[in-house]
Amino acid sequence: MVSQPDTLVEAPSPPSLPKIARRPIPPGRGGSPFRKAENRAAYVFLVPWFIGLFGITIIPVIASLYLSFTDYDILSAPNWIGFDNYDKLLNRDRRFDNAVGVTIRYVGLSVPLILVFSLTIAVALNRGLAGLAIYRSLFYIPSLIGASVGIGILWREVFGERGIFNAFLALFGIQGIGWITNPHSALNVIVALNVWTFGASMVIFLAALRQIPQSYYEAASIDGASRAQQFWRITLPLLTPVIFFNMVLLTIYSFQSFTQAFVVSRGTGGPIDSTLLYTLYLYQRAFVNLDMGYASAMAWILLISIAALTGFIFWTARFWVFYGDR
Repeated sequence: MVSQPDTLVEAPSPPSLPKIARRPIPPGRGGSPFRKAENRAAYVFLVPWFIGLFGITIIPVIASLYLSFTDYDILSAPNWIGFDNYDKLLNRDRRFDNAVGVTIRYVGLSVPLILVFSLTIAVALNRGLAGLAIYRSLFYIPSLIGASVGIGILWREVFGERGIFNAFLALFGIQGIGWITNPHSALNVIVALNVWTFGASMVIFLAALRQIPQSYYEAASIDGASRAQQFWRITLPLLTPVIFFNMVLLTIYSFQSFTQAFVVSRGTGGPIDSTLLYTLYLYQRAFVNLDMGYASAMAWILLISIAALTGFIFWTARFWVFYGDR
């Protein structure tokens, strides 16, 4: 009996899709009049921004870099002197050294105190108080007006020798002093004014606290963790990115503080240069002494110092900032 070979059955090929012919794009269709009008409108709206970018930022920055190597008093043409301004600043100007020391103390006191106060108030408000919006607004208002001239004048009167603060101390039999005229306390008055404007950081902390899941605290409570342990083991680690953010902003802002010291000290930086912040001394050299070249060199040293310190803070962040995806 002869066996017949097996026959292979081929699977039917899938039906081919009909080919769709491409429609030819008419000439000029890619840039329709409507699209061109949109682009023109966008460029028109961007013109003021570009004018500000180049006219108020880039060109003045480049000009200040050039002027920092010159002897320039506005009234005469700049005279190229090389690195003489920088050499005098770093080696022969005692007021510059004093301004640097005062500014470092000011920043070193202001930034930690603002972080502590803003975080403390944010944690307290996060407990679910009635009228939270009102309290949040009341604490935020000082950050809006704290750098104004009016508040600086008010602060000067409050801490004057016959001010409200000394009147309050007199109720407890404490003899007040001239807090602004005393070189040992004048800087502390300006630091207190800066700390009083903690509202912006507080609002940021409060928003971050609202993002922490309540299930973390519930699990910790079941395990027997106290409120303090929950704060140190849950709240604070999860807030480190926000602490880092606020620290960077506050550090940059504090180095650039000017109005408060200018108003409280009446533009002198006194008494005995105890409130002579870096920016105030820069202002005196530029607009009182008309030494624009010297002031430009100071501005560039300030810029480089802030950039270096900010870079250092970013470098240290890897050791103490906790992100949820790591």
